[in-house]
Amino acid sequence: MVTTPTGIVLDPKSDEPLYRQLFDQVIARIRNGTFPTGYRLPATRNLAEELKAHRNTVVRAYQDLESAGFVNSTVGRGTFVAPQPSEVRQAAEATSSPAAEALSWASLMSSATRAEPLGRSERLARALHLDGAINLNRLQPSSDLLPHELLRRCLDHVLRTSKSRALEYTTREGLPRLRSLIAQDLSRQGVPASAEDLIITTGSQQALDMVARVLINPGDPFLVDCSTYTGALNLLTIAGARLIGIPSDDEGPQLAELERHRRSGAKGFYLMPNCQNPTGRRVSAARRQALVRWSHEAGVPLIEDDYASDLNLDGQPPLPALRTLDGEVIYMGTFSKKLIPALRIGYLLCPRSLRPHLSALKHAMDLGTSALLQHALAEFLERGYLRAHLGTVQVEYRRRRDALESGLAKHLPRHVHWQHPETGLLLWLPTPASIDPEELFQESKRQGVMVAPGTVHAIRGSEGFGLRLTFCAEPPGRLVEGARRLGRAWAAVERRSKGQGTAMAGARLEVV
Repeated sequence: MVTTPTGIVLDPKSDEPLYRQLFDQVIARIRNGTFPTGYRLPATRNLAEELKAHRNTVVRAYQDLESAGFVNSTVGRGTFVAPQPSEVRQAAEATSSPAAEALSWASLMSSATRAEPLGRSERLARALHLDGAINLNRLQPSSDLLPHELLRRCLDHVLRTSKSRALEYTTREGLPRLRSLIAQDLSRQGVPASAEDLIITTGSQQALDMVARVLINPGDPFLVDCSTYTGALNLLTIAGARLIGIPSDDEGPQLAELERHRRSGAKGFYLMPNCQNPTGRRVSAARRQALVRWSHEAGVPLIEDDYASDLNLDGQPPLPALRTLDGEVIYMGTFSKKLIPALRIGYLLCPRSLRPHLSALKHAMDLGTSALLQHALAEFLERGYLRAHLGTVQVEYRRRRDALESGLAKHLPRHVHWQHPETGLLLWLPTPASIDPEELFQESKRQGVMVAPGTVHAIRGSEGFGLRLTFCAEPPGRLVEGARRLGRAWAAVERRSKGQGTAMAGARLEVV
């Protein structure tokens, strides 16, 4: 146990319990008057050193305390106890009867609500509201690239011709016409598919949720990239999976590391071969073949998330999907990134032996994805609108990517390098170990540009050295300006880092 100078007693063995203890004990001391209004809490860096904990744990607790109204933080001054509405609370307590007291919801909540990845993504979401900021974090098309008029035509046609039939439930696997059209579109992309093997889902997020529920029992090991999509981390953790991070090299997940987990009993390996989120990496053709061989030898299914299909920005032919190489791969996709996020329509292409189980689970979860939107999307696809839309947005996304890269090359230090994004809508910007991505995220926010720190995507914080930048939500001019603001933030963080290093060196000299 550790006792801080403020009298808080904490167990540093695990960051998640430590976060809860720190959060709860600060609130308790505010309420009993030990920490009065205006009391200054220890600096996050100092408290983290005293607790032998990661600084992000303390930062997260302080940010949640501020969101709940218990403290106020001011850059350069510190974190102080905020005035509490004690008079109002006391009046409410005096007039309330025992029967009217609130239930103890904290004790009733499941462990899923306290999942550490969920807390990380929620903390980032709360910090991403800043009026006028340039958004290099939002992974969805800007409103000018959403084909609202074409969708309106399709909706009007469906309602005019199908009338009330379009407002009924459809089959649990999804509208047959839509499944057939998606199968044709997948075949165009080189992914063998039939309507019978497809299930329409409410986005690829639900597709992954269904797979997790079908495969995972609490405590089961499950493989993911060391840095991966936060939505996947959330869902797999909530399902009870024990996540195992697999590092990558230039060609994809490291085979030697996979061999170490051949007999681990892992229930699956979730990966994004065509545009890994957040790093943007593509798995090489040779590594894809090797992954399929390993999957069969180890008995571990591959779950392929192809969320960025059709977004090949440099006109290069796409590499074969894992599903193309192996019919046992569970393949999922979505229309959110390449078409319209609000459709919330995705699809799951699975081995036939799994389909009845997934179909029954889908029906139990929501009784079916919106039939009206399925009819509208089917009309959209049948009219050829998707191919025309992709021809337009691919050109625009290429312009935006080039503008962002041009701005980064001009405004970031010369020693900063990144991999040119050939597919998808994001760019991974590695940061050196001397720069904390969370600190760079906070400084970028102060400069008026929103980015995503790699720590929110990482299995462990030490694997998140970098920023994820997106280029789909802003026009070229704002992307260049966003790069300029990021350059200012980078320079400020780098100066502070060097200053701290100089101060530490001076302290060592004094000791000598």
